[in-house]
Amino acid sequence: MFIICNALAIFTFLVYARVILSWFPASPNGIFGQISRIVYQVTDPVLLPVRRALPLVGPLDLSPIVVVIGLSILQNVIC
Repeated sequence: MFIICNALAIFTFLVYARVILSWFPASPNGIFGQISRIVYQVTDPVLLPVRRALPLVGPLDLSPIVVVIGLSILQNVIC
């Protein structure tokens, strides 16, 4: 159970990191761009299906909010 709880906490952190990284443009060749690419690759499998299921709200992407709320509920149930 400890491993699952930590994995959920780390994934929640990565979703927050993705949101923050999306605010700053990164050079793809720099270290910041490489970190950004890794974070996007890890979070995309969860965020993309949620993004497709949500209606468009202008330029806002609400999928990270929905995923973080879902992860929080899951953590409260499991941990």
